[in-house]
Amino acid sequence: MMKQYVMEPGADAIRLVDATETEVGVKDVKVELKAASLNYRDILMRKRAPEAIVPFSDGAGVVVEVGAEVEDFKVGDRVLGLFFPNWIDGEITREIHGVARGGGDVDGMLSEFVVGHEQSFVAVPEHLDFEEASTLPCAGLTAWHALFEHARPAKKGDTILIQGTGGVSIFALQLAVAFGLKTIVLSSSSEKLERVQEIGATHTINYLETPDWDKEVWRITEKRGVDLVVEVGGAGTLERSMKAVKYHGVISLIGVLTGTQAEVNPFPVVGKSLQVFGIYVGSKEMHHRFHAALEKHAIKPVVDKVFAFEAAEEAYTHQKSGKHFGNVVVRGL
Repeated sequence: MMKQYVMEPGADAIRLVDATETEVGVKDVKVELKAASLNYRDILMRKRAPEAIVPFSDGAGVVVEVGAEVEDFKVGDRVLGLFFPNWIDGEITREIHGVARGGGDVDGMLSEFVVGHEQSFVAVPEHLDFEEASTLPCAGLTAWHALFEHARPAKKGDTILIQGTGGVSIFALQLAVAFGLKTIVLSSSSEKLERVQEIGATHTINYLETPDWDKEVWRITEKRGVDLVVEVGGAGTLERSMKAVKYHGVISLIGVLTGTQAEVNPFPVVGKSLQVFGIYVGSKEMHHRFHAALEKHAIKPVVDKVFAFEAAEEAYTHQKSGKHFGNVVVRGL
């Protein structure tokens, strides 16, 4: 038997239960969880789970057993689970989209042991510990994809607008600094804005003090606009993002922190010849490129707070409060 959490359908709750360990198939690896990280998507899934499943898309651990035909890993290897276990390379498809850890009917990582096909895991970058590595599959890879993996990747000297100071946003800032991009970071907290300046943010805007932040962006960029927006707000911020980005600029549309419904005038997309890319995490091959960049620039993820396995519910509460800076992590047993 092993310990694992399950989400109850429609209950907005998780339970710690004793579960039967899954048998290891010939191409499977068994991973002992060392750390799992929380994302906003995990909060959304609590209310939408169609059946009892294990939560958390992201986690890292050590391989404790391998199937007879496993080629990529051996016992003792440090690995993290892919958000999309079947997205190895190329474009996302309906089939890939339908099989994501910790959502729908697919078990996530918040379990003492996790068993899966060897292709659904990737090696942990050598310079990271388990808690840091657990933040890479969703928050980290999403930020990397948003900046560098679409048809109009950011380049040295570009100015990017980053909304907020959560996991994706702080990863985006760290990557931007490493790659020589100029940044404008939005937050409602002056304390957090001081912290992003310590990381290397070029400009900051407190959007409570400056609600028309798109106009301030226009001023900072001398009426040019930013080259790219890391858009995590969704419906409530998209229209201002369209105003803040330059003509022929890029919006990487990621999150829905402000909701999914609002009146949004789409004309700037046409009038300014904008490109809006929907970013939904990424593939295993993107992971390889992302990890190489992390190692080259010695980037270590920002972990806000680490909770004990038994305190996973407290981790949800902390993430939902919006008080975190970077990533929220739950330690394995």
